[in-house]
Amino acid sequence: MSNEDLIKSIERLKRERKAVILVHNYQRPEVQDIADFLGDSLELSRKAAGTDAEVIVFCGVHFMAETAKMLSPDRTVLMPDPRAGCPMADMITAAQLREERAKHNGATVVTYVNSSAAVKAESDYCCTSSNAVAVVKAIEAEEIMFVPDRYLGDYVQRQTGRHMHLWRGFCPTHVAIRPEDIERAREQHPDAEVLVHPECSPEVIKLADMALSTSGICKRARESAAETLIIGTEVGILHRLRRDNPEKTFVPATARAVCPNMKLCTLEKVVWCLQDLANEITVDEDIRRRAKQAIDRMVAIS
Repeated sequence: MSNEDLIKSIERLKRERKAVILVHNYQRPEVQDIADFLGDSLELSRKAAGTDAEVIVFCGVHFMAETAKMLSPDRTVLMPDPRAGCPMADMITAAQLREERAKHNGATVVTYVNSSAAVKAESDYCCTSSNAVAVVKAIEAEEIMFVPDRYLGDYVQRQTGRHMHLWRGFCPTHVAIRPEDIERAREQHPDAEVLVHPECSPEVIKLADMALSTSGICKRARESAAETLIIGTEVGILHRLRRDNPEKTFVPATARAVCPNMKLCTLEKVVWCLQDLANEITVDEDIRRRAKQAIDRMVAIS
């Protein structure tokens, strides 16, 4: 079946199921093009919660679909491929967080949204890559733990001057972007602006002009006077950047920055999950309630 036929099937099934399709910025180009909403994970879940859709299809990874379910508990939330996980989210469990917290006298826990619902439920605050600095600045506690991303945590420490206990998690895709990649790209494009994600290493961030979330990168790309921009994040975002800014040139910092989990979703799988209402995501109600409290505290700050 051609992509055109698959898209027609998706549109028909969307109407029949009263569904909305959420697509993360790192998805395949053809999947991005069927999105009702395209963007960052929490941003997408909040947009879906504001619709009257009965079914939410999340083209992303597992923790993102969990978050959509937490914010829309009465809706059916589906994933086209339930195998799409997040290595960084898997680097900490709820039990490990409880154990680590006990070592630090019950420190206030700030958890990056790239984490499981169970880990969020053990947290005091959630944060995104775009509001992590604001969240930490607003916390008055002396002892703060930041999980699971040590690189985003390190970036927040440098921006706020706050010392935090950092978990040792990381994003393998962003760690694949090396300082020499940025240096090489700058040599090839000396007039370019360099935008990277704060999940990158400190050495990479130091060489960039700005460290921004994916939505922040998209916004800056529109506003920048630069004609060429070097992008240091998962390469899937380049499709959106080029589509939204056809007059500009976008160069990946490295072609290695590919998240295999983000590429598991295909148009065929979107059709199958809508057709069969397959791969439904559920979250235990106690976990959902406690995790949502951490998200609500974040929203109250940001």
